[in-house]
Amino acid sequence: MGAGPALLLGFAATLAAAPAIAQDPAGVARSPILPLKGTLERITVHGASLEGNLEGDTPDRPVSVYLPPSYRTSPDRRYPVVYVLHGFTDTDLRWFGWEEHFVNVPATFERALEAGTVREMILVMPNAYTAYAGSMYSSSVTTGDWETFVAEELVSHIDGRYRTLPERAARGLAGHSMGGYGTIRIGMKRPDVFSSLYIMSPCCLNPRMEAGPGMERVEAVASPEDVEEASFMVKATLASAAAWSPNPENPPFFLDLPSHGGEDRPEVLARWIANAVLAVYDIPHTVDIYDPGDHVSHVDKRVEEHVLPFFSRHLSFEAGG
Repeated sequence: MGAGPALLLGFAATLAAAPAIAQDPAGVARSPILPLKGTLERITVHGASLEGNLEGDTPDRPVSVYLPPSYRTSPDRRYPVVYVLHGFTDTDLRWFGWEEHFVNVPATFERALEAGTVREMILVMPNAYTAYAGSMYSSSVTTGDWETFVAEELVSHIDGRYRTLPERAARGLAGHSMGGYGTIRIGMKRPDVFSSLYIMSPCCLNPRMEAGPGMERVEAVASPEDVEEASFMVKATLASAAAWSPNPENPPFFLDLPSHGGEDRPEVLARWIANAVLAVYDIPHTVDIYDPGDHVSHVDKRVEEHVLPFFSRHLSFEAGG
């Protein structure tokens, strides 16, 4: 995966509605919140791999794209791309500065650029918010094939629309929480697409999973309408089951839960274990544990001072690099 450490995991010590957006005549959304030296756009990318998903989520996915300051003034220049995956219950609107949040990726990039710690690159984030508040960036008949969407359809669309360096050495993949899990999952399966990975506080690493307490609340959810009022953990369990134990013969959710009547279902848990990335984690990597903090502490600073400089060191900025 290239020279030097190809993958870095960062952990905090303790894990634990769209705005009105103006569009230009070409239909490209422009950020209304924060003035930037670069350009922030929000486009739509159709995912054939997401068509027909049993959750009923649209295959037309909003995607936030940040273009660095020189993109408009240097028409012959091409750029590496870092694809960023947000966490569970999150959206690209929050992470890319359309709304106030604990992180603003374009703003962190421009601060780092001013400090001289990063080189100019394109930043991309798809919206993976689904009926159960997150896709887990996995592949199933219930959620759709998010692995193919990210690694093939999204990359192909960005390469075709923008002046990228369309090669693996110039592509990075990063993510936080659910997005960190997605980064490992997709990055390990598709080293032909992404050369370097940066994972922040990933979820779902443990290969030993069990139903645990609180499953009675999950089993009590009777209809898709109940999901909107459900707790974070109920939604997370439904999202995980939709991604890792789909069942097209089991409406209305089209998934199998890891327990029934308070008892574990070993055959379902085995499917979850098969999707735990530590079970197949065997590539060179560096781990960085930082504190004090919790699951979302210092993410903005982490992106500015570590994530983006990491890709500036490890991605290729020249064709054929």
